[in-house]
Amino acid sequence: MADRLVLVGMMGSGKTTVGRQLAVRLGWTFCDSDAMVESSTGSTVAELFAMRGEDAFRAEESRVLAEALATDGPVVVSAAGGVVLSPDNRALLAGHPVVWLRADPATLAARVGAGEGRPLIDADPAGTLVGLDAVRRPLYEEVADVVVDVDALDPAMVVDRVLAATALVRSMP
Repeated sequence: MADRLVLVGMMGSGKTTVGRQLAVRLGWTFCDSDAMVESSTGSTVAELFAMRGEDAFRAEESRVLAEALATDGPVVVSAAGGVVLSPDNRALLAGHPVVWLRADPATLAARVGAGEGRPLIDADPAGTLVGLDAVRRPLYEEVADVVVDVDALDPAMVVDRVLAATALVRSMP
């Protein structure tokens, strides 16, 4: 049985909240890539972007994705929203069950609000999210084994749908 489950999706899709709940339900370890970047660099994601730039963040994002996927024992990984931008990361995700928590940009904008602490959000969060979604949507589609639409669901409902949808995926050798 597969002992990895990776959540991908845009900021505000619920990857961290759902990932924590999934890990508890499964009795697995939980790894949040943004938290791992912050722990290893001693900087928040926003600070890292400001001090070292997006390329430095993306390098850290790739490093912690590989680290999370190499964790001993079963693990739920909440991957950073932009992890799919790298072809190397998309290749790394291949062979692991990947769930895309898909949300409409309007839902994301409502959840993200003014985008405080989110370095890619500018004065127009809704417009920015529409643009990011347009770039990332085909990449999420490429890596996802399962898609769960999260717009009208609370986190517990998303967890239930992820567990139901991935039961067969996770049982694959």
